[in-house]
Amino acid sequence: MLLLVDIMVIIFSEFLSLLIRFEFRYDAIGTEYLHNLKVYTPINICITIFLFVMFQLYSSLWAYASVQEMICVIGACIFSTGFQLLGTWALGFSLPRSYHMIYFLLLTPCVVCSRFCYRFLRMVRFRMKFKSQKNAIPTMVIGAGEAGNTIIREIINSRKVDQERDIVCVIDDDPTKIGTKIRGIPVIGGRECIAEAVEKYHVQSIIFAIPTLPSKEKKEILQICNETGATLLTLPGIYQLINGEVSVSMLRKVKIEDLLGREPVNVNLDEILNYVKDQVVMVTGGGGSIGSELCRQIASHQPKQLIILDIYENNAYEIQQELLWKYPNLDLVVHICSVRNTHWVNTIFAKYKPDLVFHAAAHKHVPLMENSPNEAVKNNVFGTWNVARAADANGTKKFVLISTDKAVNPTNIMGASKRICEMIIQGMAKHSKTEFAAVRFGNVLGSNGSVIPLFKKQIENGGPVTVTDERIIRYFMTIPEAVSLVLQAGAFAKGGEIFVLDMGEPVKIVDLAKNLIRLSGLKFGVDIDIEFTGLRPGEKLYEETLMDEEGLTETENKLIHIGKPLQFDEKKFFEDLVVLKEKAYRDTDEARLMVMEMVPTYHPSSNLQKKVV
Repeated sequence: MLLLVDIMVIIFSEFLSLLIRFEFRYDAIGTEYLHNLKVYTPINICITIFLFVMFQLYSSLWAYASVQEMICVIGACIFSTGFQLLGTWALGFSLPRSYHMIYFLLLTPCVVCSRFCYRFLRMVRFRMKFKSQKNAIPTMVIGAGEAGNTIIREIINSRKVDQERDIVCVIDDDPTKIGTKIRGIPVIGGRECIAEAVEKYHVQSIIFAIPTLPSKEKKEILQICNETGATLLTLPGIYQLINGEVSVSMLRKVKIEDLLGREPVNVNLDEILNYVKDQVVMVTGGGGSIGSELCRQIASHQPKQLIILDIYENNAYEIQQELLWKYPNLDLVVHICSVRNTHWVNTIFAKYKPDLVFHAAAHKHVPLMENSPNEAVKNNVFGTWNVARAADANGTKKFVLISTDKAVNPTNIMGASKRICEMIIQGMAKHSKTEFAAVRFGNVLGSNGSVIPLFKKQIENGGPVTVTDERIIRYFMTIPEAVSLVLQAGAFAKGGEIFVLDMGEPVKIVDLAKNLIRLSGLKFGVDIDIEFTGLRPGEKLYEETLMDEEGLTETENKLIHIGKPLQFDEKKFFEDLVVLKEKAYRDTDEARLMVMEMVPTYHPSSNLQKKVV
């Protein structure tokens, strides 16, 4: 079809050029010129079509034609004009000199139009289709850069859009872009215009298309968007733009972590995990949120053997099947094992002699542990002591304890038990060849039993969303961030350190709840309410990440710090552990009182919680 069009365009350009040369007076054209042009036209057609083939004008996908295709068309037309000039001269066919310039000026736009008119008509057809769709979603795009342009183009042109969208306006903070248009869509203003524009254009959906925007600014804009009640979508990372992977189908709903306003912790895992390669690595609690992610990262870096211990068989089975499918050559061993079982723990260590141990097994739910304090002590304290002593006795090189910010000035038995775990690690590090370390971080987004999955279930069930206190705040991090920190601690560990992550500003839980309601396409106070239930036993209004006495030392990663170990009477501490074990296994209230003696900063009274400013 294009070939036939090109032949017609060549003939049309030739004779119209001659007609223009003689000021549209056909009778003024000499019969010699008409004869020469008539004879040379078949030759010109063959040469020009050959040139078009050479310049790949028949192999381009013209539905997505761009500047590159335009350059090819111009180049082909220049060569066609040049060959025509040489050919007519060589054959002795005289033509007016100005004819050749006019021929080029006609041929080029005609060929361009023949190619780009398909794209233009296609765009018009889709625009008319979208405008005629009564159910088309009025959509705002935030970002007038490459990403925004790509999204607008694909929404207008793509047939693969799962929902019809009508792009009504674009928002961008760049003052040079305000008042301009992208593919006919006006750029109406900066972020301060978002709320007004949503009302004016009846916007139901907002697409955030600035992948490179710093997290803090992104959070500010997303907060404004959230207040409008419109559905939010966002683009993936900019690397997918570079790879040409961005499409309408890659739009995703804004995730709750997008609203934390903190740059992610970046760790060079390839460099760090060199110490994992060809090592026997054990992960206790390997089926949990943190433990399973540790296993995934470790498995991807060629350990000699990976040993997973977990008391919950379903979790252990899931991570086992996932790793076997992804890494069929991995030497994987999975044992159902309670870290409280001293004999079984010692047997496993003696059999496999792990080089590295990541101890993630623990009871972590604060209210549940308040009701069962002895179980918290048995599992957290003596599970850690069992695994640590087994590591020491079997020549383990590194032992990394997963701790929590709740271990700082604890108000609950779970936090106090983890503080004792840290003290065990610090005490053993001084007398062992094993390099013991602990990693302390805050709440993990999306982990089992965390607040976000609970909120999602409550929203799915129609609410209300329950928050314990309007003032309660927490530090948050993602599971990959937490695991990156744990792995980096393993690389940095020399013995006795408590690694602490700078998690930025804390986040109000009630704000997370409101944002999640909006991200679910609902309106707070209209569709879903928030109910305040009061602080649970042992729960703080705020969490600290480091005890005042510990101080901070920077590492190579400026977001990761090392807390200076506290001084305590180690001999008495380990003697007290023996007594604590006896009391915990008697299942009386004596264990909690003993923990208070061993952890002076443990104040279970809720009256001692500080006021959040």
